[in-house]
Amino acid sequence: MRHWFQFPIIEGEASRQAHCDLPEGTYERECGKEGFFGPASHMYHANPPTGWTAWEGPLRPRAIDTTKLSQPGESPWDASLILYNNNLKMRVWNCSQDMVHLVRNGDGDEILFVHKGNGQLFCDYGHLQFRDGDYLVLPRATNWRIEVNAPVTLLLIEATNSSYQMAERGLVGQHAVYDPAILDYARIDDAFLAQQNNNQQWQVILKARNTMNTITYPYNPLDAQGWKGNLTTFKLNWRDIRPLMSHRYHLPPSAHTTFVADGFVICTFVPRPIESDPQALKVPFYHNNDDYDEVLFYHKGNFFSRDNIEAGMITHHPCGFSHGPHPKALATSMENPKKETDEVAVMIDARWPLEIADLPEDAENKDYVYSWRQKD
Repeated sequence: MRHWFQFPIIEGEASRQAHCDLPEGTYERECGKEGFFGPASHMYHANPPTGWTAWEGPLRPRAIDTTKLSQPGESPWDASLILYNNNLKMRVWNCSQDMVHLVRNGDGDEILFVHKGNGQLFCDYGHLQFRDGDYLVLPRATNWRIEVNAPVTLLLIEATNSSYQMAERGLVGQHAVYDPAILDYARIDDAFLAQQNNNQQWQVILKARNTMNTITYPYNPLDAQGWKGNLTTFKLNWRDIRPLMSHRYHLPPSAHTTFVADGFVICTFVPRPIESDPQALKVPFYHNNDDYDEVLFYHKGNFFSRDNIEAGMITHHPCGFSHGPHPKALATSMENPKKETDEVAVMIDARWPLEIADLPEDAENKDYVYSWRQKD
C-alpha cells in the first residue's frame, strides 16, 4: 500500500515520540490501520477516549465468563461456540474424563490452548503429553483424542480453511521470542503403541462443512507404525516464550504475535518487566485498531490493564471505537507503577468482524461497556 504522505504531520500540541512524553493533561489515542503495521496517527485529547456515559446498539465491548457456558455432550464439537466469522471459530471445552471416541476437524487447522489441567494427546502422528499453558497445534483433518490426568479446560481456536504459520521474526531473527527447537511434537512411543487395540471398535466424529459425521472402524485408526515429513502435531508452552521488550517504549500487541493464519493472528502476553522510563506509558495505550476485532482470553495472573476480570473470561472489542486501560489501572500505572506484569493472556486479532454466538443470559457482563467510567 502506498501513501501520499511519507512522513508524519504534526498539528497543535503533540508528542514527537508515540507513547512517551505526552503533553501535560492529555490522553493519547492511536488511530491505526492494518493491525499496528499500517499508517497511524496519534491524537492527544483533553479527556479519556473511553469516557462515554451511555451506549446504545448491539455493537459494544463485551466481557464473557466462559465458566458459565453450557456443554451438552462429551465431544469438543459439543462445546459452546463463542465468537466466529468465515476465518475463525472460538470455543471453550471442558473435559473431565478420557475420550472414548476420536474427533477430526475437516474445516480447518485447530489450536487447543490448555487453560486448566493436564493429560495426554493421542493423534495420527503419535502421543504428546500436555499441561496448562500449552498450545497444541493440530493440522486439518487430524484424528485425535485426549486422556486426562486432571480435568482439562481447552480454548479451541479453529482456523477455518487455513493453516497456522509461525510469526515473522524480522530483524530479531528466528531464535527470538521462542527458539523453534523448544517445540515438542507427537511421538510414536510406547504409550502410543500400547493404545493400538485392533480388537476394539472406534468411532471418529468428523466436523466438516458445519455438519457432524460419524465414521465407525472395527479397529483403532491411530495405528501408525511410523511416518516422515514436516507436517505434524506440536506444542508450545507460554513459559517458553521470551517476549520482545523495550524498557523505554510500550510495544504494540503485534510484537507478541505467536501464530498467524488467514484473517487473524494469535498473540501471547506473558510476564515481563514494565517500562522503566518515567515518561513512557506503562499500560496499553488507548487505540482504535480500526481494521481488526480484538479478543482476549485471560489465562492467569493479575490483568493489570483491566478491572474485575478473572481467569477464564473473554473480552471482545469490535473495531471502530476506542479502547484501552481502565481508569484505575491508568491511575495506578502513573502513581505507583509496578516493576513487572504477571499476567498471561491469549489475544486474537481478527481482520474481519466477529459475530457473537447465542450465549446463556448470565454469561455476559452487560455492564462491561461502562467499565471505563471514572469512579468517584
